[in-house]
Amino acid sequence: MTAVTDQDPTEHTDQPDDDVRGSDARNTDAGKEDARHTDVRKAHARTTGARNADVREADPREADARKAGTVGHSSRGASDGERAAHTDSTSTSTSTSTSTSTSTETWDDGLIARRVNETAEGTRFPMTDNRSAAPQTVTPLVYDGSLRSRLEALRELVGLSRTRLDSRTLSEAGRVLDEASVRRRLSGQHTVVAIAGATGSGKSQLFNALAGVTISETGVRRPTTAAPIACSWSDGAASLIERLGIPPRLRRRPLPTGDGESPLRGLVLIDLPDHDSAAVQHRRHVDRILALVDAVIWVVDPEKYADAVLHERYLRPMAAHAEVMFVVLNQIDRLPGEAAEQVLDDLRRLLDEDGIALGEYGEPGTTVLALSALTGDGVGELREALGQFVSERGAPNRRISADVDIAAARLWPVYATQRRTGLSEQAREEFSDRLADAVGATAAGEAAERAWLRNANRACGTPWLRLWRWYQDRSEPTTGRLPGRTQADEEATARQRVEQAVRTVADRASAGLPAPWAQAVREAAVRGSQGLPESLDELTARAGVPAGRPPRPGWWPVAVLVQASMTILQFLGGLWLLGQIIGVMAPNLGVPVLLMVIGIVGGPLIEWSCRMAARGPARRYGLEAERRLREAAAGCGRARVLDPVAAELLRYREVREQYGRVVGTGR
Repeated sequence: MTAVTDQDPTEHTDQPDDDVRGSDARNTDAGKEDARHTDVRKAHARTTGARNADVREADPREADARKAGTVGHSSRGASDGERAAHTDSTSTSTSTSTSTSTSTETWDDGLIARRVNETAEGTRFPMTDNRSAAPQTVTPLVYDGSLRSRLEALRELVGLSRTRLDSRTLSEAGRVLDEASVRRRLSGQHTVVAIAGATGSGKSQLFNALAGVTISETGVRRPTTAAPIACSWSDGAASLIERLGIPPRLRRRPLPTGDGESPLRGLVLIDLPDHDSAAVQHRRHVDRILALVDAVIWVVDPEKYADAVLHERYLRPMAAHAEVMFVVLNQIDRLPGEAAEQVLDDLRRLLDEDGIALGEYGEPGTTVLALSALTGDGVGELREALGQFVSERGAPNRRISADVDIAAARLWPVYATQRRTGLSEQAREEFSDRLADAVGATAAGEAAERAWLRNANRACGTPWLRLWRWYQDRSEPTTGRLPGRTQADEEATARQRVEQAVRTVADRASAGLPAPWAQAVREAAVRGSQGLPESLDELTARAGVPAGRPPRPGWWPVAVLVQASMTILQFLGGLWLLGQIIGVMAPNLGVPVLLMVIGIVGGPLIEWSCRMAARGPARRYGLEAERRLREAAAGCGRARVLDPVAAELLRYREVREQYGRVVGTGR
């Protein structure tokens, strides 16, 4: 019997027969007690019923043992007899005796336990039995308020970013959220600490020294530790160990101290394979478990403490986990004089270069110790530091918080920016102006103004002047004129202006944004620009210069009447003179000439006065037409381009705020 037992009442595995043979074959009294144990086994078979007997007979390992010869028979008989005797002494019911007989043998896990027995030199420790009648109650982990807020912000951040960032970018944040959720449901009274190190660093020896009994195999052969082994100082850690993928046959309990409750109560210690092992599977075990444990004890030796693989692959990337790391310089018994202190100082220097904060002078950080697991020098100091570390129950919170820090640091390039982002009011106005130019708002306003003036000239101008202008228009030759632009050319030019306006506003809106969000802004602008020229054409047709004559002001009828009076005066004066010439009327040149002069001079004067008076209304009319077209173009551009771009910028501001909560800045 040894001092190691199973981790939990629910964690039992059957003892391999070849291990039982090897263990019992070394017992010199096994042959003498064979007959007695055989009888007890037969009695047990009768009480447990034919079903259990069939199960034992169906075990292929028993068949192999029976074929192996006399030693196999006697060894198995002794083993079965021990189980039957233990069963009969602890329970009277059939079902209880069966389960108990199985659990009492589960400490022997095969190769590792057999080698432990071989190296124990005959020392026998009392077996510790931690089974209890009532199931163990597990108190789940409770995160502190700050960490809960950061995890919630990280969850919101990932949710808002799924459609903008690829899954590879968000994979680390998603893993941290998943692991934090799983760890929160597990025991908060236990702290899982892994012992990691290189080949020959003595980590398994330190593991055994902390447990007080040889649990993990040590030796000259490399690598010695092939699979992770767990040792728990208290009940209720089964789910934590199952999360690490450690089978029940590799779960142990430490040697009971006998002086009350252990100072390491709540500790779950994991002995890992070598991180520099030639076996790829060993390194995979290390990498997988290091991502799940609450803390790590790095064991280095005087020869490999400066190994580049250790520092570049593990210590430097885990610099954020400084508060949940121990770095132990083992094998100081091999260093003469003050060499141990010199090596320890150089180790601290290397850790500082790795960016790892050292827990010195009361500051939080990594604990650095020097010890010898072989002689026990310094092991007590490590045990005391571990006891205080475990009793604080803060390692899971600090570990998850460090994981969040690392995830946030990796997300920095896709969320952070050093300049102000967004669309300024000036950029919006310039975009509207470009669209207005594309639809010809200014030209439309000027055309409306000219139309108003032409209408005023027609209404208030002299008939002779209008006749002269009509004659000039008819008699002017068409040759020599520059060909006007076709409608197709105008539409092409307008489309190019719209595309240029969209590109400009997209570039200004995305300036300074991280690449994924800048790309999202540009894509939103491009999507909105599709069909924008056609929509602007429709708006131009509806909101442009209205068909028909422009509205007339109230003074136009008076001006028209006065202009008609001037024309009538000219006709009256002319007819009067004609009558005098042909002798119908008495000669009197003064009155008809005066009437003609008044009509001839007054007509152009009234036309000029009306033109001056029409400039103001014509300008207002043109500006109103331009304003309507500009507003229509700006509304269409805002709905199709600016609003989608603003939505992307708003989403970025939201994720930026969530990212600030994740990193703890609150911005």
